[in-house]
Amino acid sequence: MKILVTGGAGFIGSEYVRGLLGGELDGSTDHSVTVYDKLTYSGNLANLAPVAHHPGYRFVQGDINDAALLDQVLPGHDAIVHFAAESHVDRSITGATAFVVTNVQGTQTLLDAARRHHIARFAHVSTDEVYGSIDEGSWTETWPLAPNSPYSASKAGSDLLVLAAHRTHGLDAVVTRCSNNYGHYHFPEKMIPLFVTNLLDGKRVPLYGDGGNVRDWLHVSDHVRGIHLALTKGRAGEVYNIGGGTELTNKELTARLLEACGADWGSVDNVADRKGHDRRYSLDITKISTELGYTPQVSFDEGLARTVQWYRENRAWWEPLKAKAAL
Repeated sequence: MKILVTGGAGFIGSEYVRGLLGGELDGSTDHSVTVYDKLTYSGNLANLAPVAHHPGYRFVQGDINDAALLDQVLPGHDAIVHFAAESHVDRSITGATAFVVTNVQGTQTLLDAARRHHIARFAHVSTDEVYGSIDEGSWTETWPLAPNSPYSASKAGSDLLVLAAHRTHGLDAVVTRCSNNYGHYHFPEKMIPLFVTNLLDGKRVPLYGDGGNVRDWLHVSDHVRGIHLALTKGRAGEVYNIGGGTELTNKELTARLLEACGADWGSVDNVADRKGHDRRYSLDITKISTELGYTPQVSFDEGLARTVQWYRENRAWWEPLKAKAAL
């Protein structure tokens, strides 16, 4: 299969590319991949270094809003896996326009190109944040969308455009919605890599509000397995939730990170809560489990230990990123 992976130099996209070319996702090493990435602040070619010399690997630097470049690159591909997105909630609060341009307009530009070039399959990677917040129970795929941040609103818009392309034009497309990811190669603005790298350097970490916001944590390797199952086995026009099965408050997660990094609560600053901060996320993964055979394989304890160790051993990867972004 020849796959175009947008945003393939980012955290989750690069995990997908490494897993696909390494035969870890379906046992095949015969795939070829074109990584199509704009290389914004969170895109990093170092994430792809392990597969850069694979005969099936190709990299194109490009914007998903560049229709002319897409017309050059897309012919001959069998599928698109669409990761490219602006994804940091705090950045969306201070400036939402870039999120609309990339996540909404960019997705529509990509959909139009997919139709022009008769791409056989389109997998769109989204987030549980499109559902809003839930006090009890878990979201199924039919839950109404109620996003609360500019980021999640832009992702909800892109989801609906993908599903509309299926219903209106017959595009063979699936949508996946994941819970909070963690793991190696995670850009250090997000909670786990930010806390780990700060604590390893003896610095302080910020805890929003009362720390009672609840998230379900999903190891990135489990997430990309779920995406590949949806791509290869999912029903056209369907949405599939992908979760990890470990719900923790931010305060509980902070405690685990402090212990893993040899720090204590004296390293924590309690800061004002984020605007529009969703209280709890929780995904029901019955559909992808029963239809496609997905189950998360990495326990949170194992995954967190591996993640902390990776950051301990890979300062050369994250120190320049933090210095450049002044994180």
